[in-house]
Amino acid sequence: MTLYEYRCEQDGVFDVMHPMGTAPPSVACPACHAESARVFSKPMQFTAPRALVAAIDHAEKSRHEPEVVRSPPPRPAHKRTPMAPLTPKTSKLPRP
Repeated sequence: MTLYEYRCEQDGVFDVMHPMGTAPPSVACPACHAESARVFSKPMQFTAPRALVAAIDHAEKSRHEPEVVRSPPPRPAHKRTPMAPLTPKTSKLPRP
Protein backbone atom coordinates (compact mmCIF):
# COMPACT_ATOMS: atom_id res chain seq x y z
CA MET A 1 0.00 0.00 0.00
CA THR A 2 1.22 3.45 -0.91
CA LEU A 3 0.31 6.79 0.63
CA TYR A 4 -1.10 9.31 -1.88
CA GLU A 5 -1.70 13.01 -1.20
CA TYR A 6 -4.86 14.87 -2.21
CA ARG A 7 -5.87 18.53 -1.76
CA CYS A 8 -9.36 19.74 -0.94
CA GLU A 9 -10.15 23.38 -1.79
CA GLN A 10 -11.93 23.83 1.58
CA ASP A 11 -10.12 21.55 4.03
CA GLY A 12 -6.57 21.37 2.64
CA VAL A 13 -4.25 18.40 2.15
CA PHE A 14 -5.05 14.83 3.27
CA ASP A 15 -3.56 11.38 2.62
CA VAL A 16 -5.20 8.23 1.26
CA MET A 17 -3.68 4.73 0.99
CA HIS A 18 -4.10 2.76 -2.25
CA PRO A 19 -2.22 -0.18 -3.79
CA MET A 20 0.74 1.09 -5.80
CA GLY A 21 -0.26 2.45 -9.19
CA THR A 22 -4.02 2.36 -8.57
CA ALA A 23 -4.59 5.85 -7.14
CA PRO A 24 -7.43 7.70 -8.90
CA PRO A 25 -6.85 11.28 -10.09
CA SER A 26 -9.45 12.56 -7.59
CA VAL A 27 -11.24 11.30 -4.47
CA ALA A 28 -13.90 12.61 -2.10
CA CYS A 29 -12.64 14.69 0.83
CA PRO A 30 -13.18 12.83 4.15
CA ALA A 31 -14.40 16.04 5.87
CA CYS A 32 -16.71 17.76 3.35
CA HIS A 33 -17.05 15.03 0.66
CA ALA A 34 -16.08 17.46 -2.11
CA GLU A 35 -14.03 16.16 -5.05
CA SER A 36 -10.29 16.61 -4.31
CA ALA A 37 -7.47 16.45 -6.87
CA ARG A 38 -4.31 14.39 -6.40
CA VAL A 39 -1.16 16.34 -5.49
CA PHE A 40 2.30 15.23 -6.60
CA SER A 41 4.90 15.99 -3.96
CA LYS A 42 8.53 15.01 -3.55
CA PRO A 43 9.20 11.71 -1.76
CA MET A 44 10.52 11.65 1.79
CA GLN A 45 14.29 11.90 1.83
CA PHE A 46 16.37 9.83 4.22
CA THR A 47 19.52 11.59 5.34
CA ALA A 48 22.08 9.20 6.75
CA PRO A 49 25.08 10.18 8.88
CA ARG A 50 28.32 10.64 6.93
CA ALA A 51 29.98 7.70 8.69
CA LEU A 52 27.19 5.37 7.59
CA VAL A 53 27.34 6.61 3.98
CA ALA A 54 31.13 6.18 3.97
CA ALA A 55 30.81 2.63 5.37
CA ILE A 56 28.22 1.69 2.75
CA ASP A 57 30.38 3.15 -0.05
CA HIS A 58 33.45 1.30 1.26
CA ALA A 59 31.53 -1.99 1.47
CA GLU A 60 30.18 -1.51 -2.06
CA LYS A 61 33.66 -0.79 -3.44
CA SER A 62 35.27 -3.73 -1.67
CA ARG A 63 32.56 -6.02 -3.00
CA HIS A 64 34.20 -6.02 -6.44
CA GLU A 65 37.73 -4.89 -5.51
CA PRO A 66 38.63 -6.57 -2.20
CA GLU A 67 41.38 -4.93 -0.21
CA VAL A 68 44.50 -6.98 0.47
CA VAL A 69 45.38 -7.18 4.16
CA ARG A 70 49.09 -7.72 4.82
CA SER A 71 48.95 -7.76 8.62
CA PRO A 72 46.35 -7.52 11.37
CA PRO A 73 45.49 -4.02 12.57
CA PRO A 74 47.46 -2.75 15.58
CA ARG A 75 45.95 -3.35 18.98
CA PRO A 76 44.78 -0.29 20.87
CA ALA A 77 46.82 0.68 23.90
CA HIS A 78 45.49 -0.87 27.10
CA LYS A 79 44.37 1.84 29.47
CA ARG A 80 44.09 1.11 33.16
CA THR A 81 41.05 2.36 34.93
CA PRO A 82 41.89 4.94 37.57
CA MET A 83 41.68 3.73 41.15
CA ALA A 84 39.64 5.51 43.73
CA PRO A 85 41.72 7.11 46.50
CA LEU A 86 42.17 4.86 49.47
CA THR A 87 40.18 5.73 52.53
CA PRO A 88 40.50 4.12 55.96
CA LYS A 89 37.30 2.16 55.37
CA THR A 90 38.49 0.65 52.08
CA SER A 91 42.18 0.19 52.92
CA LYS A 92 41.65 -3.37 54.23
CA LEU A 93 39.77 -4.53 51.13
CA PRO A 94 41.71 -6.69 48.63
CA ARG A 95 43.31 -4.70 45.81
CA PRO A 96 42.62 -5.61 42.18
